[in-house]
Amino acid sequence: MWPRIDGLRVLELGTPGEFRTQLTDLTLAGEKTATAGLLPLDYHAEGEKVEHVGERLVLVDDAGARVAEIEVTRVELTPFAAVTWEFAQAEGEGFRSVEHWREGHRRYWKSQGYAVDDSTTVVCLWFRVVDQEVGRRSSGAT
Repeated sequence: MWPRIDGLRVLELGTPGEFRTQLTDLTLAGEKTATAGLLPLDYHAEGEKVEHVGERLVLVDDAGARVAEIEVTRVELTPFAAVTWEFAQAEGEGFRSVEHWREGHRRYWKSQGYAVDDSTTVVCLWFRVVDQEVGRRSSGAT
């Protein structure tokens, strides 16, 4: 089960450390407006339901501190091989093509102990920041 803050599910981007800080900063800057999860790994294994449009989540930084509240604007469940370029761009991580996105995500999930194939269900989650903690604009802010 995912952690909750003020009754809202917590969103932790990437893995702890520099990667999470980078993704959080991209989100707070408005460059990252989407993220991907795996239905079997991130939802079924955790006993969580897929987010729904209008749901609010608490975005936390690497220390687990609340940095923003986000609102889910779109959710699509799609096979890994069918993830679109539109989604890859919305992730805001500088992917050059959807193939580049697939290579990076396949590598990432493999590093987490989960091998994906073309039919693995990806949860494509689009969001917008609706409330940002005062003074929190980047990893160096207090």
